[in-house]
Amino acid sequence: MKDDFKAMSLIDYGWDDRLAREWSERSTTGMFPARIIADYGQMFRVAAPSGELLVNRPVAQFDHELQVAVGDWVALEHAAGVASARISFILTRKTKFSRAAAGNEVKEQIVAANADMVFLMQSLNRDFNMRRLERYLIAAWESGAEPVVVLTKTDCCDDVPGKMAAVCATAPGVAVHAISCVTGEGMAGIRQYFRRGVTVALLGSSGVGKSTLVNTLLGKDYLKTREIREDDSRGRHTTSRRELLLLPEGGLILDTPGMRELSLWEADTGMEIVFGDVEELVWSCRFPNCTHGHEPGCAVQEALRSGKLEQKRWQSWLKLQKELARLEAKKEGKLRLQEKQWGRRFAKLQKEIIKVKHKKS
Repeated sequence: MKDDFKAMSLIDYGWDDRLAREWSERSTTGMFPARIIADYGQMFRVAAPSGELLVNRPVAQFDHELQVAVGDWVALEHAAGVASARISFILTRKTKFSRAAAGNEVKEQIVAANADMVFLMQSLNRDFNMRRLERYLIAAWESGAEPVVVLTKTDCCDDVPGKMAAVCATAPGVAVHAISCVTGEGMAGIRQYFRRGVTVALLGSSGVGKSTLVNTLLGKDYLKTREIREDDSRGRHTTSRRELLLLPEGGLILDTPGMRELSLWEADTGMEIVFGDVEELVWSCRFPNCTHGHEPGCAVQEALRSGKLEQKRWQSWLKLQKELARLEAKKEGKLRLQEKQWGRRFAKLQKEIIKVKHKKS
């Protein structure tokens, strides 16, 4: 089987030695590996040794859900009497870009799995927003993938150097590229990231040019795009599903629908990297319980007065801290509710077992 899927070029889709070792330990006879390349809701399209297949989304059982995402590597097998293959298990993810699902439900939504890099895309017209970029950077670093900032539509901007400088200050150490798919400016710098087996996920708001970039790299109009509205310079939502595409020169690009907002799911590592300077100030205050208001020896207030810390950046950190605290409280509440539900089920099961024993006696 291993020789078969190598022959079918799953290596082009990112199959590597790490996955091969795990496969040899966990797979059983009759199973075969595949990568999820498109999400259609109740079905997935996968790249398998025999070619592309459609498989059903796994059915949730009790409180457990096998959450499969585009980019995942899965084990498939054919069950007796069932025409299509079913997903047996997910191979360990190398990276995972997540957000808190929209709505009131406390749930993780996996946007992209096993991406080596994430292009954090903003357009150089009205989408340009450093607070939003901070949020995307946090989620990107938390995912384990390498973030790259891509600023699109240089042909619509009169101050590209100034905006590049603002991004570099917000994302120190992160590669930043300014491009135009209309003029071709900066595209050579983008193409360097795509190599055989390397997956790049595109993330950003609607209308920043993700689908246009995909079409440019593919060399054809594969994804639908729409012109930006003349009245407000905003792009319109085009991509409706997550899809992993193999590029002609090698490498993979994972296109995702535009996100109106990105609610963080986990942020420990990301906050430390993106707001390391702020958190160092917080821990430098004279008193450990400093509220950073009017206490003497407050390093934060001193940095704000001297201009070392920008007021907008401090407010952004405070907002994110409050958001993450609310999320943790919701997670704890959901966990307590699940424990109660499982307790009731266990008690009911015990009663049924006792009844059976009494009937037998």
